[in-house]
Amino acid sequence: MKPYTDSQRPTGPLQGLRVIDITSTVVGPLATQILGDLGADVIKIEPPGGDALRYLGPARNHGMGSLFLALNRNKRSVVLDLKQTPARQALDRLIETADVLLHNMRPAAARRLGLSYAALAPAHPRLVYASASGYRSDGPLADRPAFDEVIQGGSGISALFARADGQARYAPFIIADKVVGHILASSVGMALFERERSGRGQEVQVPMLETMVDFNMLEHFWGRAFDPPLAEPGYSRIFTTSRRPFPTADGHLCVTATTDAQWDRLFSAIGRPDMAQDPRFAKMEQRSFNFAELFVQLEEALTQRTTGDWMLIFDQHDLPNGPAPSLNELFDSPYLKESGVFKRYEHPSEGPLISGQPQVRYSRTPASIRRPPPRLGEHTREVLQELGLDEAAMTQIQSHQTPARKG
Repeated sequence: MKPYTDSQRPTGPLQGLRVIDITSTVVGPLATQILGDLGADVIKIEPPGGDALRYLGPARNHGMGSLFLALNRNKRSVVLDLKQTPARQALDRLIETADVLLHNMRPAAARRLGLSYAALAPAHPRLVYASASGYRSDGPLADRPAFDEVIQGGSGISALFARADGQARYAPFIIADKVVGHILASSVGMALFERERSGRGQEVQVPMLETMVDFNMLEHFWGRAFDPPLAEPGYSRIFTTSRRPFPTADGHLCVTATTDAQWDRLFSAIGRPDMAQDPRFAKMEQRSFNFAELFVQLEEALTQRTTGDWMLIFDQHDLPNGPAPSLNELFDSPYLKESGVFKRYEHPSEGPLISGQPQVRYSRTPASIRRPPPRLGEHTREVLQELGLDEAAMTQIQSHQTPARKG
């Protein structure tokens, strides 16, 4: 196992940029981790109790829970109690050195701390100021609290499940937090690109509800893409109960087709070329209203052979297909092992760990992983020394911290 090394030089496209990360839980930390993977120096500002995610999931040591480990590599942790004047002054000095400030506070909380864009922009005209909150900052819901479940429900995702099988529920992953986190990171990159042209920073807001409604509705406008509507909203293929990994003689298999030519090959592969002549299935326009019956017939056919047999047949017909592994089986996948999706490494305090890796590949400026997820306040003195604070000033900042949480 190779340990991460703090001395490794960043190689990503954002090397040389500094990001002040005042985020917690998932949306913000995911965005700043992406920026850190791409070479930015990310300084994570934490309250004395730390990011709440430090205490979620299995852990070997207090404050180093599994979900925190997954979202906070390539960062330096600095503990500052921003309600205390010395700590707030230190943050102001940090912002002077920064290219990006990113937070996921509600707008009113940012204003109370003097960290709104309006408060910071006059003194920092090149600063890219990015935030993600539940709702747009100029709307009536601006300061309502919102987490992934609330946004899944509000954006219509929960209703999709209800339409598919009669039971409203949440997706079994934090889809809103993760989608918005990725969009937030990419939006920061766009703003930095524009700054290279104009020399000026700007505010970037990613409201979670509005973003997820837009994400959710792309395929589901359906008949509501027209005014007046031509049909109810909702892509019918998605709601077919047989749209799932198909059972085979010994397991399950994923196979799909989109174009008419692909469907013709799929019908031939399962020994049903006659289906290509069936007016319900022959062309895309007709299939879009008959997916329920189509998938039932596919399901019946696939139970006749093993998963391995079908994969060979579908490969011969150049059809998209693949297995449906469990989460545990992902770690044993020969392909994912060869791709290096998971990395085993030695954390200085947590011992041997497994993490994900950045999967976007740059030919000249590859992403790099230089730092393991930090212990709470691990880099406080290091960063304050970089700002030129003397021992007395650092001691004053740390002595004014509110006691950290115990559990």
